[in-house]
Amino acid sequence: MRVIPAIDIIDGKCVRLSKGDFSSQKIYNEDPLEVAKAFEDHGIQYLHLVDLDGAKSKHIVNHKVLELISTKTNLKIDFGGGLKSDEDLRVAFDSGAEQITGGSIAVKEPEVFKKWLTTYGPEKIILGADVSGGYIATNGWLEISNQSIFKFLDQYKSQGVKYIICTDISKDGMLQGPSFNLYKKILKETKVKLIASGGISQFEELPILSEMGCEGAIIGKAIYEKRITLTQLEQFILLNN
Repeated sequence: MRVIPAIDIIDGKCVRLSKGDFSSQKIYNEDPLEVAKAFEDHGIQYLHLVDLDGAKSKHIVNHKVLELISTKTNLKIDFGGGLKSDEDLRVAFDSGAEQITGGSIAVKEPEVFKKWLTTYGPEKIILGADVSGGYIATNGWLEISNQSIFKFLDQYKSQGVKYIICTDISKDGMLQGPSFNLYKKILKETKVKLIASGGISQFEELPILSEMGCEGAIIGKAIYEKRITLTQLEQFILLNN
């Protein structure tokens, strides 16, 4: 299982939110590159970089942060937040993204998302499935759609989607543990490369997610609040390689 730390960006700074609420913003570091380099120094190879300004503005905003991290580290970056147009995608990939994550666009403009899958291939395009009460949320989690998570995933699996990041909004940033039951059900019913996201609070949860069959785990606040240390993640990566 891949270990994927998260860096969320507002105004070029590394922040975390609780349940996606912008008013809950807490700044952890003014320099995202410093954070990314610390991850790399501990053997981490992947990064989940979220443009929260972009999510709010509905177009890419913090591509310069992406470009800086991609040129100054060897981290493989998946980038998301506000990617709505072909131009947004071009900028993201030109700025060094290895993969991009599309969530709201896959709900609201499925033809655009399907075109991206065809143009760039399923290795480059991750489906973001943000869940609230079993339904898909959009627009920085401000709106809840009428699409159930399982119908949504089935629809896109048939379109060739390989990678899915699933975030249970009620868990995100709350440090109360991930949605094990939801992930078990998704893995059983859809057989996708599932990246768990939201709620990871202690190191002991990582082996459980790995044994369940998750392809990756995104870890955010638990790192910044020092519930999980980079040394622990380094050891986990060494043992699982």
